Amino acid sequence: MESLDSDLLRTFVAVADTGSVTDGAARIYRSQSATSLQIKRLEAILGQSVFERHGRGVILNDTGRRLLPAAKEVTERLDAVLRDISQGAVTGKLRLGVPDDHGRAKLAGIIAAFTRHHPKVELDVTCALSTGFPDALDKGLLDLAVYEVERPSQHEVVLFEDPTCWLSSAHRDFSADGCLPVALFDHACWWRDAAIESLEARGKPYRVIYSSQSVSGVLAAVEAGIAIGLLGRSSLHSGLSVVGKKLGFGKTPASKLVMRASETKKAGPQDAMQEAIRTAFKV
Repeated sequence: MESLDSDLLRTFVAVADTGSVTDGAARIYRSQSATSLQIKRLEAILGQSVFERHGRGVILNDTGRRLLPAAKEVTERLDAVLRDISQGAVTGKLRLGVPDDHGRAKLAGIIAAFTRHHPKVELDVTCALSTGFPDALDKGLLDLAVYEVERPSQHEVVLFEDPTCWLSSAHRDFSADGCLPVALFDHACWWRDAAIESLEARGKPYRVIYSSQSVSGVLAAVEAGIAIGLLGRSSLHSGLSVVGKKLGFGKTPASKLVMRASETKKAGPQDAMQEAIRTAFKV
């Protein structure tokens, strides 16, 4: 008779808690395909399915609801035992800066997993507009930070690259506008500089009618059809259109999500968090 593997149970719990195979995979640092295979393996052992499809996600069926309490108990007890007997427990304090928009959900999942695996680390997380993070690292106010740049330095590890593009609502045509309405970031950052440089290179009239500190703010203005905005291609969805070439814009740069540590080394928690982030982004 086959037995239930704790790794399969851990995958099951992650998908059940998030309601999505994709989000569950991110929580346990696995690919979506590998996570799906593990769920299929679990269901093959049980001889029954544990989830039902629900919209874009999944929900527990009767079998899944019966299994979940036991699966959580097993994985939580194993984690507790590992923490108790581990001779190399990571301890200390880590001050981490994460951006309030780009990659927020994924980074939140990484932090939650880190806390479960390293409960003796005191985490101080700053979630804010990330333009100030490099200065905070230089001044010793943060130990580690994730933020966006156009050109990474040798001390910045690139986690993710996102090409920028001019986007508009798919339901609004700006080609006839004599003076192009634009939504920009309202803080001194490379996103705003890149947008203005692109607008000036286009050589046609424009007016800034909307400013926001965040990606979600600029995106909201674009989705509403009141302006175009320079955003990452990762923001593109069925309600938006790429309009750069149509409106006469040239090539725009890519955004790089980077990670950088302060010069003040905190070997235990700093190294552990860097490894967790690297693993999640597979760099």
